[in-house]
Amino acid sequence: MTFGFVAKHRGIWPVDVLGEALGVSRSGVYAWRTRPHSLRARTDVQILGTIRTSFALSDRTYGARRMVDEVRDAGHVCGRQRAARLMRSAALWARPRRRARPQDDGVRAVHAIAPNVLDRQFTAPAPDQKWVADFKYLWTAEGWLFVAAVLDLFSRRVVGWSMHATMTTQLVTDALLMAIWRRGAKRGGGQGELLVELVRIGER
Repeated sequence: MTFGFVAKHRGIWPVDVLGEALGVSRSGVYAWRTRPHSLRARTDVQILGTIRTSFALSDRTYGARRMVDEVRDAGHVCGRQRAARLMRSAALWARPRRRARPQDDGVRAVHAIAPNVLDRQFTAPAPDQKWVADFKYLWTAEGWLFVAAVLDLFSRRVVGWSMHATMTTQLVTDALLMAIWRRGAKRGGGQGELLVELVRIGER
């Protein structure tokens, strides 16, 4: 490894400087360059070729554990530590597989589906005339996090939001209740009838 480092960087620093820093002689470096490679080094080159091919065919998802089986199937004698060393030397890092998306197992009644009142008219003449809402799920260190938001189409600002660890009716209801409370407080008006209707929807 030391001689390999010197040979790789000899175009940047003089061999004498590199040899002095690493404790090797100039003659040793040149002897290493002309010395035939060992059987293990030649085998490593063959194994690395197999690893590169299998790594590309796996769409960069195979790690050292699965790569050992591929190398052995190709007829080489190889252990996990050796496969891991060769993969590190070639900068072959397996990327993690995509996490399974959370399942929506909810059952929706026919009357729970609201009519399409907006009809893709995404402009509003004044604040609080048209709201749209949606929710997304994000992966965190503690698991999936569901986030719901309500957007005012006039200002394009989020006027209500909520977060929860599970996908429930309460998630979107809380976001809508926040929007009603915030916008109602700014306008100085009451939203009693709409709040009652939301409570009824949440109880269905």
